[in-house]
Amino acid sequence: MSRTLYLIGGFLALGLGGVGVVLPLLPTVPFIILAAFCFARSNKALELWLLEHPAFGTHIRLWRERGAISRRGKRAALAAFTASTLFALIFAPLPWSLAPLAAALIGGTWIWTRPEA
Repeated sequence: MSRTLYLIGGFLALGLGGVGVVLPLLPTVPFIILAAFCFARSNKALELWLLEHPAFGTHIRLWRERGAISRRGKRAALAAFTASTLFALIFAPLPWSLAPLAAALIGGTWIWTRPEA
């Protein structure tokens, strides 16, 4: 039963990571790392596929080995947070425009304090 739940969770995380490619406030790589975690407990072939993926494999391995995020990844995440926050501050009414700002401050601080690869 738990293998099935992990498999479903892996596919959900993979789907959210795919959506994160086009939505700046939704992160991609953390969902892919979560998918690899779930697939490691449910389907070794899918885990291996993610580990060998040219775009995501390195990020997954760095996170597993050292809890590290590449400098390029940090910059990309912070740029996406900045763009989302500016977009919300310009187009969303208060107090709703402050939610992306809070998410950016919390998430950005956490990302920036991770070890660098």
